[in-house]
Amino acid sequence: MQKRAYLLIAAGAVLWGTIGIFVRGLYGFGFSPLQVVTLRVFSAAVIMLIYLLFTRPELLKIKVRDSLYFVGTGIFSLAFFNLCYFSTIRETSIAIAVTLLYTAPAFVAVLSRVFFRESLGAKKLCSLGLTLVGCAFVTGYLPGLGDSLSISWSGILTGLGAGFGYALYSIFGKAALKKYHTMTIAAYTFIFASLALLPFSNFENSVGAFSTGNFWIYLAGLGFFPTVLAYLLYTKGLEEVESSRASIVATVEPVVATLTGFFFFREMLSGWQLTGILLVLAAVILIQERK
Repeated sequence: MQKRAYLLIAAGAVLWGTIGIFVRGLYGFGFSPLQVVTLRVFSAAVIMLIYLLFTRPELLKIKVRDSLYFVGTGIFSLAFFNLCYFSTIRETSIAIAVTLLYTAPAFVAVLSRVFFRESLGAKKLCSLGLTLVGCAFVTGYLPGLGDSLSISWSGILTGLGAGFGYALYSIFGKAALKKYHTMTIAAYTFIFASLALLPFSNFENSVGAFSTGNFWIYLAGLGFFPTVLAYLLYTKGLEEVESSRASIVATVEPVVATLTGFFFFREMLSGWQLTGILLVLAAVILIQERK
């Protein structure tokens, strides 16, 4: 069963790795990071609502007091980390942004220890260490090898903010799974994120984009593949795997994101940055248990 859960988490991460294609496409229409985040969560909310209304409407029933779970997954996690993540993509590159996003396992391990009493074994600590060292290489901060940063401090801060926000999804999602179905959590995550972001997103100056076919292709793709489907797969995997392990397994995303950046946008990386990405991937291999 755990093997299946790891595959679900990895599949979700692969889909997340394709997000740069859709985000860069929408940036081409002149949208800001806040507007792209809003378009992502709103389109995902619409897709989930339509699907559940026609297939399993009972999954849309929740208790009012449990709304706090979805404030956590939707606003504190999804809305916040997407805004930070998309800002980092615009300022740096897809590969660097997604690798900084994967400081999340460090945050998850600490938060899981506090809230779920999950153990911090030698393997986890070693994997987290590799992840952090890999991220240092990617940003260009190499103690003893020249401390000059290859990206701006604002890019680093938004990247780390994305990692922290992403970590919160594992924490709030794990708690919500005790009461609600995977699709219920995903649907209300997108709904709450949309309600939080829509009042602050001004689309008056971007009306022209809505009349083009390419815009709707990018929007539908962004809402479904790296959002609805990816979150359903990841949240389903969380049912059978510890939050800290799930977040580390999901670091296969940087591979897909790096390949996407190279093949679609010709983004080039230095030798140290490639080494950093490989260290992050080594953390994924190390965390797996031998049966």
